[in-house]
Amino acid sequence: MDDFVGKKLSKWSLSELTQTCEDHEVDKESLYCLEDRDIADLIPKVGPRSKFRKRLKLLKEEQSTKDPETSDSSVEVYPSTSKTNDKGKRKLGLPGESSQSPARKRPRKDIQGSNKEEEILSDVKNIMSRVLDKLPNKYDKFNTFLKERERKNINTLETDKRELVGVFGKTGAGKSSLINAVIGVKDLLPSGSISACTSVMIKVEANMKNPKYEAEIEFITKEEWKEELRTLINFARDNKDQENYDDDQDSVETLSLLYGEEWKNKTPENLMDKKYFREIPEFLSSKSKILTRDTAEDLSSELVKYTQSKSKEEDAKWYRPLVKCVTVRVPNNPFLQHVTLVDLPGNGDRNKSRDTMWKKVIGSCSTVWIVTDINRAASEKEPWEILKESCSLMGNGGECWQIHFICTKSDHCEDSDDHSAAGVHAQILKQNKQAKIDVRAEFNKLKYVKKQFSDEDFKVFTVSSKEFLRKKRLDPDETEIPELQKILQALNDSHSETLNYVSGARGILFLIQGVSSREGADIKKNVCKGLEKELICELHEVRETMNATRKAFEKCLSEGVEKSKSSCDEVLKSVLYPEDSGSAFHRTLKCVVEKGGIHKPKNGELININMKLTSYLTDSIDEEFKKTFPNEGNSGPFKGVINAFSLGTEKKLKNKKYGNVKCMLTFLRTVEEKMKTNLNKIIRDRKKTIYSSLTTTIEEIMQPCYDKAKIFKGEGSMNKMRETIEKHVCRSKDVMFAQAKDAMMTQLRYLMLEIPEKLESTMKESIVLSLKTYGVSQSLPDVSEELGKVNNYYKELKRKTVNPDDDATLRDSPGQAAAVRP
Repeated sequence: MDDFVGKKLSKWSLSELTQTCEDHEVDKESLYCLEDRDIADLIPKVGPRSKFRKRLKLLKEEQSTKDPETSDSSVEVYPSTSKTNDKGKRKLGLPGESSQSPARKRPRKDIQGSNKEEEILSDVKNIMSRVLDKLPNKYDKFNTFLKERERKNINTLETDKRELVGVFGKTGAGKSSLINAVIGVKDLLPSGSISACTSVMIKVEANMKNPKYEAEIEFITKEEWKEELRTLINFARDNKDQENYDDDQDSVETLSLLYGEEWKNKTPENLMDKKYFREIPEFLSSKSKILTRDTAEDLSSELVKYTQSKSKEEDAKWYRPLVKCVTVRVPNNPFLQHVTLVDLPGNGDRNKSRDTMWKKVIGSCSTVWIVTDINRAASEKEPWEILKESCSLMGNGGECWQIHFICTKSDHCEDSDDHSAAGVHAQILKQNKQAKIDVRAEFNKLKYVKKQFSDEDFKVFTVSSKEFLRKKRLDPDETEIPELQKILQALNDSHSETLNYVSGARGILFLIQGVSSREGADIKKNVCKGLEKELICELHEVRETMNATRKAFEKCLSEGVEKSKSSCDEVLKSVLYPEDSGSAFHRTLKCVVEKGGIHKPKNGELININMKLTSYLTDSIDEEFKKTFPNEGNSGPFKGVINAFSLGTEKKLKNKKYGNVKCMLTFLRTVEEKMKTNLNKIIRDRKKTIYSSLTTTIEEIMQPCYDKAKIFKGEGSMNKMRETIEKHVCRSKDVMFAQAKDAMMTQLRYLMLEIPEKLESTMKESIVLSLKTYGVSQSLPDVSEELGKVNNYYKELKRKTVNPDDDATLRDSPGQAAAVRP
């Protein structure tokens, strides 16, 4: 470690950066050469980076003052690059390693990259800390309110939700190559030469901690693996006396990955011996395993044994059966700033915790990419099965608002008579256009899916990851990879925790500034009375809309209950007595009852008795549910009544009559907006629970019959399993579907009670504190300077999405000068 750098870090109280600087070979000369972008790469965390940047700037100024000639000649002090243009910069392509962030080449509309936002965030947090420290201690209620609001405001940064993009696709469809190309990191996810598909969920997101490629491997618990071992061994050993059955073979392959041939003569208890897990002690201690590498390629090669099903090395152990999820973190990547790409395997999983996570992730995806080979895009069964079987989890049961059907390998051209470059190019474009038409036609056949997703929600892309890199047959834009990059960039741009935090801080400063004013006592009283009346009217509108929603749900579900009761026998028969119900179906049915009524055969469609039984209930409510809780559009939940809620503060802000209470009105408007944002998040999460309550209730009621049926073995066991399930449904159908309906209505009522209560309590408290707080003006600090600075930051961040003419607080803000203080 360079002694000069070490001493400076120690003097600056930044000793924790010593190892980082040593790893990156930062010596005295290179310290003075560090630019803003280098510092951002070196120190990902905002706090220490801001301190380091400030102290380095002072050091450079000190050096320049002491000896200008030495400073100019022996040590080059480079200016910040934050305001330089893009001339001479390398174009965003697909580099072998993503050591240079394309973020600096794709600036936001008014803000040059994320570094600027980080500087704003750090500065505003420091401003708020200083302001709150200056508050007097004697006004406990007011001070407590301010400090609590700032604490909640900071919490929004820590709990900020990332946008999830789910990526589905079968083996060989090109998922891994697609992800690698879109984020611009070659060889991140293995593809091509590996014959087995990705078998575990892989999340790809930004590394905000260090400039390394990192993987966090989360394992299932020891107890879960021991339970799964019992099931796997039972199926695998039963295979000796049964015809060759795909799921039995799958069990054999799974056991062999970890144990080789040893599992054949051992009990589950024997197979839990520590010797089998020497390379992964984290599994035994219920911890995650962290892998850190300098390059994407090195990390990818290390990950294979945790994510793939087959090995090139015959004697190697593969730990995929023990892995719950892998999170890969990529440094310096603009497309992953607020976005996580999730490579999703198949439809669910035999392991309960993996399956639960799979469902949770599916329900949390705002965007879903379904990837398939362009040559079979419309006819391939698997991608359409994924869409059909998962659409309710993504739509009404989730938050997905756009599905992208991605046809890969679009550069292939087999039918062209003209083999010239121009002829091949024309043929490729023609086949890609036809593929889009065919896929769209296939989508239009899916009536159930279209109840969840409209034509506007579904888009088709024809991409070529290979051509995006080599540019031989197609231009980059014709590969449509840039279009997918724009989608990720749009998700990033629409997702600004910095703006949310600055908006909240701005509101607090407006409140302090307004309450400290001694003018306008009469207007405060009049405004307060008017706002209280407006609150009563708005809450009445909210409750009326929700009452109408309750009646609509009640009507739809009542019809669904009657249809379910009259149709459940036929529905059950279609599952228990399929057309192809030979001896192999005995093994399938055994799997179904072993797994609580749900089973995905290795080759075949998902079998879900519970979902089949719930189908008439969900069909009855789907349309009304989507209207009430839309994932897309700007109206918002409950027919837009939450988004429309307003005390009229914006209109008053435009009226000069209310000049003396502008600060309070701006604060109240901020409270309104943040409260509506928070309520929409609550509703978005709760609506998933409400929708799933139908199937969850049926699952709970059906579980006893599955437990009884799975005990049967030997001759006649298939008929006994069928009979057990049929009798249970026959006895339960008069109450089962009504209970499912009641469960949904109960969840809905809880939500509809909570929302008006939160609106009322939050706005009442804010009105009282802003317009009925007296006698504190002499003791409150003057925050006009801080308010002016924070308001300028707010306008800078806001301007990229809002026209200033549409926002009264951007046009004529009292935070612009100290003149607002009396």
